[in-house]
Amino acid sequence: MNLRRRYLRDRLMVGLVYLGTSVVLLPLLLIIGYVFVKGVGALNWDFFTKPPAPPGEGGGGMLPAIVGTFIIDLMALAMGGLLGLGGGVLMAEYPEHPLNRPLRMVANVLGGIPAILMGLFAFVVVVLPMGGFSAFSGSVALAILMIPIIMRSTEEVLKLLPWELREAGLALGLPRWRVTLSLILPAAKGGIVTGLLLALARAAGEAAPLLFTAFGNQFLSFDPLGPMDSLPLKIYVYAISPYEDWIQQAWGAALLLALMLMLTNFIARRAMRRR
Repeated sequence: MNLRRRYLRDRLMVGLVYLGTSVVLLPLLLIIGYVFVKGVGALNWDFFTKPPAPPGEGGGGMLPAIVGTFIIDLMALAMGGLLGLGGGVLMAEYPEHPLNRPLRMVANVLGGIPAILMGLFAFVVVVLPMGGFSAFSGSVALAILMIPIIMRSTEEVLKLLPWELREAGLALGLPRWRVTLSLILPAAKGGIVTGLLLALARAAGEAAPLLFTAFGNQFLSFDPLGPMDSLPLKIYVYAISPYEDWIQQAWGAALLLALMLMLTNFIARRAMRRR
């Protein structure tokens, strides 16, 4: 009788776990399904290969925004990734360092600041001194968004590694920085990549910082020091427009952005498993 009660209790708990997971996933699936239904009709050859059409005219595509999204996000990931990894390693591997307390406070504050303030900061610090809008300034704004996420995720992942791993490297006579680079970071690469992807997903969908920095561009551009378009900017501009064709393309751009993030996540995880 006692065994049967335990079995029923176990099945009840498993059912509650499945129920809770379904409740969490259901809104996400509904959102993705709705975006897919609304946006799949806009995805055609012209959408990927042509620049935007003039206002009021049908057709056109998102080529400048697609290229600009890759350029801006990759530059932001390079800048934010290096700074975030450095901060996370410092907080996890050097807990006695005097910079840890202010660094952790800065990370907590940056994590709660609205994205639009990052755009205003980049506008004052980068756009005004450079004398114009640019993709670089947009990358700076997005990198600031990424830094606290990467810092905290890197710190937590490194803290999960057993301290004996560090002691083994130090016992071999390796300096502390070499132990971190050669033993600790490779052992935590899966969690670090996950943190980088989370930061990229957080920043890739932001349009507010880019309004004050990258500004947008109707033409295909590869110049990081000039204005550049991106998918979040295009979604914002097209979604509030009075043209049905532009609204349809905004749904298509939203679907494409979601698929790009999902594909990036999948490829990165597959690559880490093979290694």
